[in-house]
Amino acid sequence: MPDSGAGVRLVLRSTRVITPEGTRAASVVVADGRIASVGAHDAELPGGARLVDVGDDVVLPGLVDTHVHVNDPGRTEWEGFFTATRAAAAGGVTTLLDMPLNSLPPTTTVGGLRAKQDVARGKAHVDTGFWGGAVPGNVPDLQPLHEAGVFGFKCFLSPSGVEEFPELDPARLAAAMAEIARLDGLLIVHAEDPAHLGTAPQRDGRAYAGFLASRPRAAENEAIARLVALARELDARVHVLHLSSSDALPLIAKARGEGVRLSVETCPHFLTLTAEEVPDGATEFKCCPPIRERANQDALWQGLAEGVIDCVVSDHSPCTPDLKDGDFGTAWGGISSLQLGLPAVWTEARRRGHTLEDVVRWMSAGPARLAGLGGRKGAIAPGHDADFAVLDPDAAFTVDPARLQHRNPVTAYAGRTLHGVVRATWLRGEQIADHGRPLQQTGQLIERPSA
Repeated sequence: MPDSGAGVRLVLRSTRVITPEGTRAASVVVADGRIASVGAHDAELPGGARLVDVGDDVVLPGLVDTHVHVNDPGRTEWEGFFTATRAAAAGGVTTLLDMPLNSLPPTTTVGGLRAKQDVARGKAHVDTGFWGGAVPGNVPDLQPLHEAGVFGFKCFLSPSGVEEFPELDPARLAAAMAEIARLDGLLIVHAEDPAHLGTAPQRDGRAYAGFLASRPRAAENEAIARLVALARELDARVHVLHLSSSDALPLIAKARGEGVRLSVETCPHFLTLTAEEVPDGATEFKCCPPIRERANQDALWQGLAEGVIDCVVSDHSPCTPDLKDGDFGTAWGGISSLQLGLPAVWTEARRRGHTLEDVVRWMSAGPARLAGLGGRKGAIAPGHDADFAVLDPDAAFTVDPARLQHRNPVTAYAGRTLHGVVRATWLRGEQIADHGRPLQQTGQLIERPSA
C-alpha cells in the first residue's frame, strides 16, 4: 500500500482477486485511474480512500473484446456506439475494438476513421479503439491509417456481405500483406476460401443442415493454409479471425512452431452452441463461418487448452430483426452476444473443468496482448488501468433478450440458462455498470500504442 495515499480514491477488496500470479484474497488500490498496488486483503486503507468490499465475488480484469461490429455511422439502426458500449459494460467488457465494416463509410481511409471517431466520441461507456480495413485499391491508405492509430487491418478472402467492403484476391492479398508487414502492422483475416464456397451446395430454406453444408470446413482450412504460406514468405504478422474449423488446428500449431507469426481467435458461439441444436428457421444462430458439430467444438476446446487458440472474442455482429428472416440462405449472418460472452464461456468452461483464471487468459489477457495493450489492459497488476469485472460465478440466470443492452433484442442465447452474473464493472477506477445497468459514460477513444 502507498504510504501517503496520494491520489488514492478507491480500494477494491475481495476474497478472490484474479492476478497474473493466481487467485488470492486481496485489496486492490486504485490511484489516478490505475492500479497502484495489489496488497493483503486486510491491509490498512490509505487516508481518504473509499473501500468497496465485494465479499466472495470474484474480481477479474475487465474483458477486452477485439471483435465488435458497431455499425456506426451509416447502419446505426443495427447497433451504434452508445448501445454497443453499454452492452459491453453490462457484460464486464471494459475495452472493445470496432471492426471496419458494416458502417458507412467503412474504415478504409483516414477520413472514414475520423467519421467514425466523431460519432463515437462522447457516446462510449467503455474504452473504444478501431481496426482499419484492407480492400482492393487502398494499399496507399494503409500507412496513413496505421499512423492515425488503428490497431491493424482487416480483410476478407471471400465476399463480406456488404458491397462497400470487397474481398481481396490472392494478388491483392499479397500486396496488402507486404505493405502491412513493412509497417510491422497486424493483418486480421476472415479466412474462408471463395473457390470452396463456390463449389459447395448452395441451399436456401429453413434447415440449418443446408446452410452448414454451404460453408464447409475445407473453405477455412484452405484459406488458412494460404495465409500461413504468405505470412511465412513475407514475415508478416497475421491473425485468423473467428476460427470455427478445428481441422485447421494442426496446421496452425505447426506453422507457429516453425516461427510463422500467426495468432488465432475463436468465439463464444463456437464454444457453447452446436449445429445439432439449431432449430429450423432459427436464423439468430446464423454466422459465417458457421456453428459446427459437437465433435468439432470439443476439438476447439482442446485447442484452447493447449494454447493453439490465443483468445476468445465475441464477433458481435447485430442487425435489425427483419434481417433475421427465418431463411438461412438470405438472413444476415451474425450473432449478438457482446453482453453474454463471459457467462456463456464460463458456463461451458466450468463444465469442462476449466477455471476462471483460464477464462481471464482467453478473454482479457489474450485479446489485450493481440491489440498491443498488454502493458495497460488485461491484468490486475500495478501500472495497469483499473478495469475490473466483479462476477458471482455460481449465480445462474436465464437469458431474456428484452433485458439485454444492445440495440435490437435478438440473440442465439435466448432462453438459455447461464452461470456467472456480472455484479459490477469498473473502468479506470469508476464504476460504469451495476447488476447489468449502465451507470456512466467514461469510455475513451484509444489508439494503437506506438512502438
